[in-house]
Amino acid sequence: MNKYRIYINENTLFLTDTLPEQSNQLQQLDLQLFDFLTFYKNLDKGSKNQYVLLTEDPKAVYKTIKKNCMLIKAAGGLVRNADNEYLFIFRNKKWDLPKGKVEKGEKMKDAALREVEEECGVKILTIGDKLCKTFHVYEIGNKIVLKKTNWYDMTVKGVPKLIPQKEEGITKAAWFGKDELKPLLENTYLLIFDVLAAGKLF
Repeated sequence: MNKYRIYINENTLFLTDTLPEQSNQLQQLDLQLFDFLTFYKNLDKGSKNQYVLLTEDPKAVYKTIKKNCMLIKAAGGLVRNADNEYLFIFRNKKWDLPKGKVEKGEKMKDAALREVEEECGVKILTIGDKLCKTFHVYEIGNKIVLKKTNWYDMTVKGVPKLIPQKEEGITKAAWFGKDELKPLLENTYLLIFDVLAAGKLF
């Protein structure tokens, strides 16, 4: 199944060639009438709705959306220590995973490694394959931004002390076991669930 999942605050827009199983919970949009900028402008940013756009070519629709936005590429990691705990950061009053923007000419994987090490003061031991990619839309000034983030599986040696990068607004960095994630997941972003699912944490 070819699909994209784009998050806009607490709303989700699915671009798919096959209706998801929970399609009764989704509001289906008319492909012929769909215009992303109109959809975005009229969207209640405080709502928590799920929309689906059924199309034979989700990639083509995604490319059209991308043309209407300023694209920012980012990369980050799901980092595991020797005690099978995972690295989370606290920034902008929410729990998150370390990530950051890809610099010009930089490879996504290299950016993921650099950003995790900078944001948390750790040395990454291994970086594996890409777990998944996530998409979310937000505004900077009067520009609509589409952020595409590649996420990678990473490990560190032992259980290193973490040093949160305060100048990046990170107030905490901490290790959590799988059984300690529930309170974090009550105060995180929807796309983090995709990364954790790709990492088989649930």
